[in-house]
Amino acid sequence: MCDPARPDVAIVDYGMGNLFSVKRACEHAGLKVSITSSREVLLNADAAILPGVGAFGDAMDTLRRLDLVGALQAFAASGKPLMGVCLGMQLLMTESDEFGRHRGLGIVEGEVVRLDGLGNGLRKIKVPQVGWNRIYPSVMGTALGGTKTVAQIWNGSPLEGIPHGAFMYFVHSYYPRPTDPRVTCALTRYGAREFCSVLWDKPIFACQFHPERSGPQGLQIYEQFAGLVRANHEERYG
Repeated sequence: MCDPARPDVAIVDYGMGNLFSVKRACEHAGLKVSITSSREVLLNADAAILPGVGAFGDAMDTLRRLDLVGALQAFAASGKPLMGVCLGMQLLMTESDEFGRHRGLGIVEGEVVRLDGLGNGLRKIKVPQVGWNRIYPSVMGTALGGTKTVAQIWNGSPLEGIPHGAFMYFVHSYYPRPTDPRVTCALTRYGAREFCSVLWDKPIFACQFHPERSGPQGLQIYEQFAGLVRANHEERYG
């Protein structure tokens, strides 16, 4: 029987993720962790995390081969918390233009596009972005709800309590562009480009950066995701 104080989280293993650093962050947050390629384990978990590094098309090919595409879509439809990290965030989208056009999981409508490397004026900047950068609230985020102030916009999300402008660790050349701007919870500026760095469409949460590599504030995000998992579990099972 699941301990409601330590719900089960399935970290999806498809050979393209920094699994053990994510596992350690989840354990630090008090979650019981399974690293798995099994659709049954995934579907029976209280929450799921889709990590990832590498190419979008290769990742989708592997998820199809492992029969995990439908399982991830069913998990998202179940209303249980689902977290995407870096490439895992991008895979939630409808499609990507990385090395051709590739269909994604379609859990969040939108596309994945390349950072253009535009700096200030005519100056070009390096792509991929590798290193620390800031995250800021998006006033179009679903947390706004038409009534909250910018100071309150992250309330209720795993970003609650994170300072606006906090530094997080990024490694990426592409980023998601959601069709509905209300699911954009946080923005980041790289050169002249401002892009979606966090999606929040409760209970789906995803970040372009690596919170498990982002110091104490990154671990705080995992702790608050764990709180969301516990609350969801209590609501579902009492």
